[in-house]
Amino acid sequence: MTESYLKLSQSGNVKSDPYADIRNLPHHESKVHPRMPRANRAAQFMPFSALSGYEEAVQETARQTEPFRELDEDSRRRLDETLQIIQRHLGMHQEISVVIACFVPDKYKDGGSYQEYSGLVKRVDAYRRRILLQDGMALPIDHISDIRLEESER
Repeated sequence: MTESYLKLSQSGNVKSDPYADIRNLPHHESKVHPRMPRANRAAQFMPFSALSGYEEAVQETARQTEPFRELDEDSRRRLDETLQIIQRHLGMHQEISVVIACFVPDKYKDGGSYQEYSGLVKRVDAYRRRILLQDGMALPIDHISDIRLEESER
């Protein structure tokens, strides 16, 4: 111990506790400010994020997207043939069930993802170049990479 903490008591012995004179005093209670609840006291020591939104920005940057893949001539020909088959079935008032792989552009980044949609075809809109499913989904023909015809469940 350093010399500043050592005090001589009245009897001449060395006293080693510098706070002995205040250790057993009653706790101070303010007459002006009420005591803070425990939950609020704990909140003072919660972690603080100085850069709000930084974590979300890092996650968004790390999120992967796929580039749009142009179809080759054979794939484009098969897709056109499948669309003609669908239009023939619709012309004969037959229900046709399909599974369509379609590119969905990302709202925030270049690229997107390929998603599969399934359902009954309502119509093929050649003017707007899209396929309408009976559940209300409209898929742009230019973003479709594959169409598989399925047996109707009815």
